[in-house]
Amino acid sequence: MPKIVDHDERRREVLSAARRVIVRDGIDAATTRAIAKEAGYSNGVLAHYFADKDEILLSALRQSHQRIRERLTGKVEGASGLAALRELLLDNLPLDAERTQESRLEVSFWSRSLASERLAGVQRAEAGELRAAVRELLGQARAAGELRGDHPDDGLDDLAEHLLALVDGLSLHLLLYPDRLTRVDVERLMLRALDRL
Repeated sequence: MPKIVDHDERRREVLSAARRVIVRDGIDAATTRAIAKEAGYSNGVLAHYFADKDEILLSALRQSHQRIRERLTGKVEGASGLAALRELLLDNLPLDAERTQESRLEVSFWSRSLASERLAGVQRAEAGELRAAVRELLGQARAAGELRGDHPDDGLDDLAEHLLALVDGLSLHLLLYPDRLTRVDVERLMLRALDRL
């Protein structure tokens, strides 16, 4: 009797293996051979599920973003304005082991995305969704009277860019300079920026 293969599960295993290789060894080390070895499969199995290495990488990135969206949905359920914005921004910082791995994965894609329009397109779409969410929550906060001063619409756009740049910068600094900056420092700096709003 032929063995029944759960194809969706096998794809998930390959993508999990790809994430582990990228986080542990860097994106340049994430060859199809390394990913197959990490997953415990042959290169032929990978070729059955993915057209090429870039498709594996793109799928791993999309899967990571989907997991983040699902986690965030639970965290901000029932919240709006600044309360939801606080949860969203803190969740995008590498403040625990899981989010550190997600941040390492994301940052690993940045340099590769500069050379690959296909990867850059995925990065831009995902970043656009995050920016839209931040902008929406800032609008809710303004409507609820939670923001200091009068922020016109274009001021909220600038504020969204500022907050996202702060997330990226703090994340990168924490990953690169752990002796200079701790998770406690990063959380404190983000909360201070939110308090100023």
